[in-house]
Amino acid sequence: MSDFERTSAEKEARRTMPGRPWTPGEKPRQDALRRYLGAIAGAASARSTEESERPHGGEDAEPPPTAAPGPPVPEPAVLRVRDVMRVPAASVAGDMPFLDVAHTLAREQVSALPVVDSDDHVVGVVSESDLLAKAAVMAEPRRHGAVGRLWQHRLYDKSHGDTAATLMTFPPVTVHPEQRVADAAWTAAHGRLKRLPVTDHHGRLVGVVSRHDLLRALVRDDAEILAEVESLVGRHLLDPRAVEVTVENGVVTVAGKVDEGLVPELLAPVRDIDDVVGVIDNTEAV
Repeated sequence: MSDFERTSAEKEARRTMPGRPWTPGEKPRQDALRRYLGAIAGAASARSTEESERPHGGEDAEPPPTAAPGPPVPEPAVLRVRDVMRVPAASVAGDMPFLDVAHTLAREQVSALPVVDSDDHVVGVVSESDLLAKAAVMAEPRRHGAVGRLWQHRLYDKSHGDTAATLMTFPPVTVHPEQRVADAAWTAAHGRLKRLPVTDHHGRLVGVVSRHDLLRALVRDDAEILAEVESLVGRHLLDPRAVEVTVENGVVTVAGKVDEGLVPELLAPVRDIDDVVGVIDNTEAV
């Protein structure tokens, strides 16, 4: 990225964050978010492709062409919700009183909890915003004017709830342990949800996954990328110590003295590593 492009990007970021000063740590956060959104966009694109490739026309539709026989091709490993979800998952019963729900949220240090019935089926989700709605109406039950009437109408149901079941949001948005992490991330982004209950085929709670869990799963940190690059370098060079590898915000820098003919062979697979956003070649020919 040129100095002009970088300056323009920083100005644009300032415009989108009024009143918030630019900080040195802002760019890494934006880079991580960009990579996260890229993974979500990839999941959405894959879903659209799958839907468009489904046969139409019922029984008269022609079957898809059969692939030529050959050796089986191993499928790439796919990260599933079961690999990143947290167990056991905290929950509350539907008859739990309002104040006890608030205490449970505070104790668990979470913004929302699934509400379950006696058989552990997830029937809804109660969040801080649900509790705040009730607290707001309790503190000021009457408001005047058109805005006040609209505000009161929206919070009317919440204001009269006293238990988790009457305060919760339903139906709940849940994911399954076998779902791809990228699909769960799409679900969380689409619903603007911070936490998703994970349920089995019978709707029973088996875990919970947060946006932070999904972010960490989809966007590997620099240390993990560095370990993979160093492993790759070790397979391509007789003396891996001849080069120094550093990774910052997904950008890999390779420095050192290397046979000029090996450089393209070395850097090409580095660029193909997941979450590598750029490669800087600082090698010197020997």
